[in-house]
Amino acid sequence: MANEGMCTRLSGTEKVIKTLKRYIAVTMGDVNGIGPEILAKALARLDLGGEWRLVVYGSRAAYEEARRWAPEAPDARVVSNFSEAVDTLGAIPFIEADAPIPERRPGELDVDAGRCAIRWLEEAVGAAQRGEVDAIVTGPLNKQGIHLAGYTIQGHTDHIAALTDSPDYRMCLFAGPMRVVHITAHLALTEALRQVEQERIAVSIRLGHEALGRLDIPTRRIAVAGLNPHAGEAGAFGVEEVHAITPAIAECRSEGIDCSGPHSADTLFLRMKEGEFDLVVAMYHDQGHIPLKLIAMDEGVNVTLGIPIVRTSVDHGTAYDIAGTGRAREASLLAALDLASELASSTEEIAR
Repeated sequence: MANEGMCTRLSGTEKVIKTLKRYIAVTMGDVNGIGPEILAKALARLDLGGEWRLVVYGSRAAYEEARRWAPEAPDARVVSNFSEAVDTLGAIPFIEADAPIPERRPGELDVDAGRCAIRWLEEAVGAAQRGEVDAIVTGPLNKQGIHLAGYTIQGHTDHIAALTDSPDYRMCLFAGPMRVVHITAHLALTEALRQVEQERIAVSIRLGHEALGRLDIPTRRIAVAGLNPHAGEAGAFGVEEVHAITPAIAECRSEGIDCSGPHSADTLFLRMKEGEFDLVVAMYHDQGHIPLKLIAMDEGVNVTLGIPIVRTSVDHGTAYDIAGTGRAREASLLAALDLASELASSTEEIAR
């Protein structure tokens, strides 16, 4: 039976009941975005007496300021390292990692905010690699901000892959029965199209198959999307389906993986929503993101597959336009915490 995850949400203003075990690191992201607010709102809905505990890598001051939108959120206590976090009782431990934390100015681009977001991410990844935490959940960062800070990375995912020496990683979106693995992530569309290759597609199918197994899903029915309209119609509208996608599907089927396609993308995601498939392999970023966000915007979770640590993330950005207004919703962060605990628990079972 599938693990129940980190928390079960109840109706109204009732608390969320946790069924946790150990430690999850949560990174705040950009302090000028909605990260502090959704963190405070999420913590206000968690019963923190379970087996799992949270360690936040972020700014205590930004969190305390955001608590005006979630007065029931627990107190925060700054600690120097993970060892001190373990001894912190009655409050949420915050590791600020000696980063030069700027004064919070919601909605404003700030180079120090970008630098802090990456510094906290690196500290959390290091904690996961050392086995101090069992999973990390990342809050939203601003790509322009991190570029102003001197980083050339595109975002969380590729930086985590570099830090963990993981060349074959994939972005995946989960939202209940909707699960999408993308063969490419943040690339210009012209470059993404050049990545539609048999081996890249086959690796994506295998990673999706493995992820479904870790979630203890009884069926692992994987549908592979076509790239072109109507999946190319046997080469009439493009040759990628013939030259790359179909051979990748055949290769994975020969390994015993239940995968099919290429399917026309215009109806495929609805078919998954209605229960025909357990996961879709998408050919590029927006092909997978648009339908999932349309159907389950607030419940989406970004998962990185193909890395040696468990990492989930909210499936939204910093939302500068509403930062500091109290309008940000914490549902995606709660879902990311749920899935992180479930994946971490399954990883533990596999290790045994």
